Amino acid sequence: MTKLPPETNSYWRSSTDPTTFDQLSNDCQFDVAIVGGGITGITAAYLLQKAGKKCVLLEADRLFAGTTGYTTAKITAQHDAIYDELIGHFGPDSARLYYDLQMNAKSFIEDTIKSNELECGLSKESAILYARTKKGLETLQKEQAAYKRLNIPFTVSQTLPFNEPIEHALIMPDQAQFHPLRYLSFLAEEFLSAGGTIFEQTPIVEFVEETYPVVVSDKGHKVIANFVLSCTHFPFYDRENLYFTRMHAERSYVLAVKAPSVEGMYLSVDEPKRSIRSVTINGESHLLVSGEGHKTGQGLPEIEHYLALENYAKDVFKSDIISYRWSAQDLYTVDNLPFIGVLSQVYPHTFLATGFRKWGMTNGTMAAHMLKDYVLGSETDEMALFDPERWIIDPSLKTFLKENANVAYKFIKGKLSFATKQQEEVKKGEGAIVSCDGRRAGAYRDEVGRLHVVDTTCTHLGCEVEWNNGDNTWDCPCHGSRFHYNGSVIEGPAKQPLKKLR
Repeated sequence: MTKLPPETNSYWRSSTDPTTFDQLSNDCQFDVAIVGGGITGITAAYLLQKAGKKCVLLEADRLFAGTTGYTTAKITAQHDAIYDELIGHFGPDSARLYYDLQMNAKSFIEDTIKSNELECGLSKESAILYARTKKGLETLQKEQAAYKRLNIPFTVSQTLPFNEPIEHALIMPDQAQFHPLRYLSFLAEEFLSAGGTIFEQTPIVEFVEETYPVVVSDKGHKVIANFVLSCTHFPFYDRENLYFTRMHAERSYVLAVKAPSVEGMYLSVDEPKRSIRSVTINGESHLLVSGEGHKTGQGLPEIEHYLALENYAKDVFKSDIISYRWSAQDLYTVDNLPFIGVLSQVYPHTFLATGFRKWGMTNGTMAAHMLKDYVLGSETDEMALFDPERWIIDPSLKTFLKENANVAYKFIKGKLSFATKQQEEVKKGEGAIVSCDGRRAGAYRDEVGRLHVVDTTCTHLGCEVEWNNGDNTWDCPCHGSRFHYNGSVIEGPAKQPLKKLR
């Protein structure tokens, strides 16, 4: 019998005081408007306010409510087996540049924590990639050769400090882990102390750039700025560059399991992915056991991914005490490098950062520094590697075609799917596809017995959303939009809620 907590809840968010900033309630003007209250937006706001700019930070929900609040919080340049891939696609100079920029971001986080004596669980750890199979060993051997070629420090091992037989492990020393929201709470406080402004529960739904960029909230209030930074998970504006065709969304899952701590941060190169790191919760040692990534709205029922991690924790760590469970969503670009730079040539004063591929702590920090440099006119040649308008034919074209063929398939499949239950058959705490007045609809019955029925047509581009029984949400299999069971938007690119039918 499962011992999963009945509700999803991030340890990071539950152990951080919630923020309560006002909504935007009038038109205003700033030097820089930063949209998005995660690690990229908060860090960029902090840096630019310190540089003398008058900044406003606009968050659609509450600070830390997005992907940053649901991370595993590894501060590392070991982003899975990325360096062999980067050498093949971009060349060794670009691959080494990627490593150096990640290490610079790591140093910034560590230096900020140490110089301000912050209590946020910072600990030095090695990052370890390990292979369980012969196929994984081949991948790891190629990655190890890439480390050698790029002069990246490493050691190796044939064992792990927990009960999992392996073929090989590749170790990147001198990495770190921390409590991300305690760190970001400090940056937000410093931003405010320097004269910055924060508005929460202020979704941005419109954008124009004429003489100056203007963003408009869902209540119709305008913010005029010399520069606008899109630090949202998915860009808040996407017409000219069609970012939704060049990225896909994936979900992954985390359990906080009560178990003795282990030194190091671990990630398997084999599927299914397994990630391990230690954390102390209420004075007791826990492990964050995570993995089970899949495209949003696709694959197994989501609860099965939590159950798979639970069984893994029982087998490997002999523990079935689970204090928290949560999931996260991440965006992948077609070439696996983030998009950081000008939104489009049509809007030269608006910049974005997205597509961090599950490695947001260093990528988000790196992006914040680049966005600051764009605003201050301090661009460098290294920024071209992350140019959102780049187009590398190989492998991007193949991936681009594959991802968009998948979108087309899911679009058509959704339109041809039928109801799985009658409305009256939906039980408390259950969601299902039903029929409502002859049309496809989604129904969820809450714990007091009220039935919520919504149109399952995603308000982004019309794909049919699917029920996520692990998080009780409606998820779009095409571009990753997610909705509360009552239809309200949780994650974009959709901006409008699902239509309520009952």
